[in-house]
Amino acid sequence: MSRESHNKRLTDCSTCPKASEGVLIHRRFSKGQHFPADKCIQNCMIFVLSGELLINSKEYPGTTLRTGQFILQAIGSKIELLTLTDTDYIIYWFSELPRICEDRYQVIMQNTEAPSTYTPLTMIPRLARLMNDLTEDLNQESCCGPYIELKCQELVYLLISYYPLPQLSALFHSISTYTESFHYFVMQNYDKVKNVEEFAHLGGYTTPTFRRLFKNMYGVPVYEWILDKKREGILSDLQCGKERITEISSRYGFDSLSHFAHFCKSSFGDSPRALRNKVSKGNIISKR
Repeated sequence: MSRESHNKRLTDCSTCPKASEGVLIHRRFSKGQHFPADKCIQNCMIFVLSGELLINSKEYPGTTLRTGQFILQAIGSKIELLTLTDTDYIIYWFSELPRICEDRYQVIMQNTEAPSTYTPLTMIPRLARLMNDLTEDLNQESCCGPYIELKCQELVYLLISYYPLPQLSALFHSISTYTESFHYFVMQNYDKVKNVEEFAHLGGYTTPTFRRLFKNMYGVPVYEWILDKKREGILSDLQCGKERITEISSRYGFDSLSHFAHFCKSSFGDSPRALRNKVSKGNIISKR
């Protein structure tokens, strides 16, 4: 049997429902390829295999990533890319890192500190070999999902096992920063907007980007989440507050009392006035 036949995959992964899409992406661009600044809809790591890639973001303003270097950009961060030479790189997209060693991961996250200057890290030989192997795998017509998951676990294992804590603390700092800032923005503004489009515009996002960003972080569509929070607030105001029903209706963005009454009936089983009467008699109302 020839060496070539040993290197040819004999399985067909194209029909596998677990085929991986968009987790690890290999990109190769000629000099001068420009990607305008855009917000990341997931966390991502960029590993440069060859060439020079100019990064422009809050953490890495005007930073050139060279062969063998990598960075992490957090969900919600804004990043611009420009290839200064013919460039070959891999992007790893993730919502959460595989938890290879929970204790080590918690130590890293508990010690995250913003460095005075964000500096790209250099791939150790084992990590560089993994990236080179992945290049071949990702260039196949289809790639096995479970296999890619294992490779992502291997990637994280190499990071947390072979890099010193100060470097990892700086690398992962942006994850906690952007997660907290996006969560803060959502919690401060969800009751001030009437729809998803208004919510996205308030944060400076396009609506599709905001939807994806929100779903990746909270695990549910933004519209469903807003409705659920609205129900919680209305329920609390009807049970505990002393505001008039017209004031509650206006505060939660309803155009009319009839619309508000219909919402309460579908959410809690009765009209706002009837719900208030139940509360006054000592009954407890709850969401359906």
